[in-house]
Order: sequence, then structure tokens, then C-alpha cells
Amino acid sequence: MERTLDQSRLSQLKSQILELAAQYHAEVSGQNVFIPGTSAVPVSGKVLDARDLQHLVEASLDMWLTTGRFASEFERKLTSFVGCRSASLVNSGSSANLLAVTALTAPELGDRRLLPGDEVITVAAGFPTTVNPIVQNQLVPVFVDVEIPTYNLDVRQLEAALSPRTKAVVAAHTLGNPFNLSAVTEFCRKHGLWLMEDCCDALGATFAGRNVGTFGELATLSFYPAHHITMGEGGAVLSNAPRLRTLVESLRDWGRDCWCDPGKDNTCARRFGWKLGDLPFGFDHKYTYSRIGYNLKATDMQAAIGVSQLDKAPAFIEARRRNFAYLRGGLADMQDMFILPQATENSEPSWFGFPLAIREDAPFSREELTAHLTEKKIGTRLLFGGNLTRQPAYKDVKYRKVGELSNSDFVMNRVFWVGVYPGLTTSHLDYLLDTVKQFVRSR
Repeated sequence: MERTLDQSRLSQLKSQILELAAQYHAEVSGQNVFIPGTSAVPVSGKVLDARDLQHLVEASLDMWLTTGRFASEFERKLTSFVGCRSASLVNSGSSANLLAVTALTAPELGDRRLLPGDEVITVAAGFPTTVNPIVQNQLVPVFVDVEIPTYNLDVRQLEAALSPRTKAVVAAHTLGNPFNLSAVTEFCRKHGLWLMEDCCDALGATFAGRNVGTFGELATLSFYPAHHITMGEGGAVLSNAPRLRTLVESLRDWGRDCWCDPGKDNTCARRFGWKLGDLPFGFDHKYTYSRIGYNLKATDMQAAIGVSQLDKAPAFIEARRRNFAYLRGGLADMQDMFILPQATENSEPSWFGFPLAIREDAPFSREELTAHLTEKKIGTRLLFGGNLTRQPAYKDVKYRKVGELSNSDFVMNRVFWVGVYPGLTTSHLDYLLDTVKQFVRSR
């Protein structure tokens, strides 16, 4: 006989387990005292609390494991937070970029479809996985330079980058600082180009009072531990176009034609009533594949943490802005040595990090300063790949570039960044500032 579950008893047990999870978190996450020179000043990191752990445990109790109810809740909350029509959860920001670019190659897009050999304008000084999907889809990246000190694409080079084969612009908002969306969207509108915004470092940033991720036909986010919110690994593709969402989710879910959620059947009410391709009539729609796809879904346990993290996103973003302003104020008297970062006009960044450029005539090199900071337990990072055209991975890749990419070379040689993430306190930041100033004075 089938056993009837006692739902009241299960609910009571779940409540007890979640309360114990909160108690456990309190025990293992006691107040850490920052000791200058002994404690680390990380460049980035996750900020998790008891509620995050409870969400993770609750999802594990479901034993669903793959994409499920928490993933659906997260997608709904994210669309509301960003102000877009749809958000498709995936397993990483890099996968999100791959899916977004690949969706633009779909035959359903007709004359606007990206074909092998078509060109995509992008930025030379960036992160590889913004560019890699262009290459992976047999498209040709056209590299433009960046402006300093915003570190975003130089919109003055867009017309020079254009050719008869240009079909799209794919660019990231560098370190959470929006690129000039007025100029870029007007350029794309004028020439009938797709725009894909890589917002992986920029959740919550705005341009002209509007969230990034809502300007392009597609946009992407990352939820890696270094980013504004985390679910460990994870990402999302944002869109306002239902057709593009369908393409993205099909490519994410093995390339199948069916749009049923995992564990669901016959959403279309015609599961055995389709005639597609050269398959026989009535072939199971759940096993009909219209695209060369992947399996890039996230798990429900990841999504559960994301649901909890998203509630804290406004506070996280505010903390990043506050920490950025604190560092900029603290370094304001050192502009003879450093070029300090600047927000793009008409934008409010959601800062991912604080970039510092060593001036050409400074009496020290970037390597000397970052080595000193590392010795003092202060984390640093370079501005991603520097000039990507000089990276070994792109040695044999076909690409075009506009001009000499001199600013990208400057980024490659003289720029690094330090952290502003919410886990840093003024004690961390004061120690960082004091260490930088003592080093400069010693030179």
C-alpha cells in the first residue's frame, strides 16, 4: 500500500532543520577581527548569511537537484529587479555569453541571423569569455580600444569598425561602469545591429536612470562568488524578446524543441502531435531537437541561494559604491602618481572593483606596487586579459582591429584593481590606503 505522508510532521521537521542550520551558521561565522598586516584584504568574495544557508538546505531537502521551483522563483525575481521581460538561468556567466551569441545565429532570425564570417564589434581590453563565443560561432571579432579612465569601449571608433559584414556589438560594462549606452544603442539602431550587453560585473548599474541589461536585445549576468550576488556558479541571459528567450532556452536545454520544464510533460498539449524535420508524425516532442544545443542548466540548490542573495542585492550594491567612493577620496591627493577611475557620464556604476593606473612618469612600476601589496596581504587583480589580441589564445584567431589599441596596451602594462566588495570594512580600506601611500612615499 502507498504510504500517506504526514505533512504536518514533515513541516515541523523542516522548520527544526532550518533553525539548526541558522544556529550552525552563527557558530561557524563568528565576528572576525581585522588585524592589519595579518588578516587578508581580499579583492573579491562571497558574502553569505544564515538565510542563504537555510535556502540551500531547504532546496537539498526537496532532493530535486536539477532546475526546479527555486530556479523559477529566481528568474521571476531577477526580471523584476532588472526590469526586463525574461531571465533564463544558466550554470555560469560564460555559458550565458555563449548562449546569447549563439542564439543570434539561429535561422529563425532570417536576414539578421549571424553567419560564419560575419563581424562582431567588441573590446580589446576585456575578459576572454566576452569574446570567445564570437570565435566559437565562427564569427570575426573586431576589436576597438577603450577610453581611460572609464575603461569602456571608445565609441568614437565605432564607425571606423563598421564593415558590410558587421552584424552585432558585444561589449561588457567594465568593472560595473556602464559603457556609453546612448552612443552604442544609436549606432546599433542606425546600422541595424544586434546589441548584447555583458553585465556580468555590473548588476544594478544604471545609465540615464535605467538598469543596464535592458538596452540590448540580449544581456548576461554572472553569479560567481566574486560577483554582486552569488550562487557559487551560475549566470543568466536577459531579454525583452520572447523569440530570443525561446532560442536561448532551447540551446541551454540540449537544443530540444520542447519547452517543458524538467519533470513536466505535454506543456504544449501536443506532445505526440508534431511533424518536424524528417521524423515521423507523433514522434515524442520531448525528444525532438531543433538546434545543436548544450546542457547548461543550473541546479535548484544554486538557485535557492540566488533567491536569498537577490534580496540583499540593493545593500550589496550600495556597499560597493560606498567603498569605491571611500577609496577614491583617500587617493585624491595622489593623482600625480595614479590615474583614478571615472564613471561614464550619465551613469551610476555598480562597481565591481577599483581600477588604478600607474602614470607613465611614476617612479615605480605596477609590478613593484602589486608585489608590495601582495606581501602585505592585500589582493589585487589585473584588468582581465589586458589587450586580448596579445594573448596566446588568440594567436591564430581571425580578427580585425581599429587603430593600434594603444590604450588597451596601457591597460595591459599599467592598470590593476583592488576590491570594493561588501565584505570589506573601513578598517580594510584604511589599511589598503595607508599601505599604498607608504609605498609611494618610500619611492
